[in-house]
Amino acid sequence: MTMRITEGMTRRTVLQDLGATKSRLTQLQREISSGHRITRPADDPFGAGRTLQLSGELEGFKQYKSNVDDGVGWVAATETALARITDTVQRARELLVQGGNDSNGQVAREGIAAEIEALTEAVKQEANVTYDDRYIFSGTATETAPYELGAGDEYAGDEGTIQRVIGKGVSIGVNVDIQTVLGNGAAAEDDKLLDVLRDIAKDLRGGTAASAEALRGSDLERLSANLDELTRVRAVVGATTNRLETAGTRLEQLQEASLKQLSQVYDVDMAEALVNYSSEQAAYETALRSGAKLIQPSLMDFLK
Repeated sequence: MTMRITEGMTRRTVLQDLGATKSRLTQLQREISSGHRITRPADDPFGAGRTLQLSGELEGFKQYKSNVDDGVGWVAATETALARITDTVQRARELLVQGGNDSNGQVAREGIAAEIEALTEAVKQEANVTYDDRYIFSGTATETAPYELGAGDEYAGDEGTIQRVIGKGVSIGVNVDIQTVLGNGAAAEDDKLLDVLRDIAKDLRGGTAASAEALRGSDLERLSANLDELTRVRAVVGATTNRLETAGTRLEQLQEASLKQLSQVYDVDMAEALVNYSSEQAAYETALRSGAKLIQPSLMDFLK
């Protein structure tokens, strides 16, 4: 049985084809104008899900990188302060050696003692350094200065650790417990830096043979031991800096890789889209001309 193709069927077919072509043109126009292949989840459900996943990963990398940058700034400020403290203590050591020399009289030793006391205050001032308005040597009590200038040498911070999360399940401490280096002064008799500096000033003013002997002996040994401890702490800070910088480089690589994947899933290939749009536009115009020829007005059209 032969099926008769009516004019109505032809019209519907032409209109359906034109509608499909127009829909593809509209989609291509949307992609070209937005620059994105996926403008709504229905465009590509899997791609939309992958886009959300990659976007979440990028936000995580961004936060980790921010934590790394803050950590790098923190340890850089720490190293600068420790370097200045080291320079100050080395100057104190030079003065100690000078003061322990018997060729110096008591008047000269009094002057050296005054300079040692000034250097002690300079050490405390460096310990009170801040980064981003936070005291870096106060543990987690970052709003409290660790040492009060011109007063006692008691540490006012705490022993808390400042942590920075630099990856999923990965964190690193960025602060130094300065109390283990500077201590709590002469009252604590802890042989830490401030205690030793106070004893040196006292022995310089002592004016006795025992005081002079202490300057050349125990005072020098204790100060040298504190210099060694400063060197050890600075090495730890250096290792922390290296770890943070390595983490930062790794995060940049991960960000770049995720951005590339996101672009492949989410962004439109502009050259391909423009070619497809031109092809669809030509097909649409051709379909319009062909349809106009196929669907000729009949006598019934005029009678209607």
